[in-house]
Amino acid sequence: MVQKRSTQQQKRSTQTQKRSPQTPEQHAIVRWTAGLGAITAAALAQHMDVTLASARARLAACERAGLLKRTSVLAGEPPLYTVTSAGLRAAGVKGVEPCRLSAANAPHAQACAGVAAALERAYPDQRVMGERELRHEERQAGAPLASASLGDSLHRPDLVLWPNDAGRGLPVAVEVELTVKAPQRLTDICRAWARCGQVAGVLYLVAPEVERPLARAIERAGAQQQVLLVGLDALPSLEPGTRGRSDPGEQAFESPVPGDA
Repeated sequence: MVQKRSTQQQKRSTQTQKRSPQTPEQHAIVRWTAGLGAITAAALAQHMDVTLASARARLAACERAGLLKRTSVLAGEPPLYTVTSAGLRAAGVKGVEPCRLSAANAPHAQACAGVAAALERAYPDQRVMGERELRHEERQAGAPLASASLGDSLHRPDLVLWPNDAGRGLPVAVEVELTVKAPQRLTDICRAWARCGQVAGVLYLVAPEVERPLARAIERAGAQQQVLLVGLDALPSLEPGTRGRSDPGEQAFESPVPGDA
């Protein structure tokens, strides 16, 4: 038994030695992943303005270092990467737990990562925050920062666009909708956003089948001035290395705030 235990310890020691030293860049990737919950190589490529192959290599290195976990949840879809507990400790991230992926939430997590990266490219003067990071920030503040009151609870957006210059006004909430919610639920959420004084407006990025039901909910809630509805296919599809160049898809994103359109 002692010999077996000693052998296992030697194996763990050897595996640790084989891991390359962690880098500040890897810790930055961990922090970005932690805030969003999960990312893909394509999203990281846009976020870092590198090639897809380079992004994959960086993610593989983070996985080998024990900072990220690679999960293939959906057949035919790219793998998703989530932070590990060791990764959170190494990067100094507090107040956020590793994301648990399932077949039910993986499509939304994948979409949010892509949207976050695309918004960063469309609005380089603003910072994109994920729902998990927002939840932590609001706990620290003891008050809602970019969430809407919905009954006795808070409804948090999937993402938030924060102006880098605090003097430029309120943040913009971003919702990513892939499936149709119950009509009353949609209306209640839109009405809550219409009454929310914490954000300058709400940008809904939706799948084609969601557009009509959500448009009706926005109208019923009287939220046309606060909520902007845009199809996911209008997202800027910039290739790495083209940050800041004009793209036809960006025309729908000239102003993320409904009232400024």
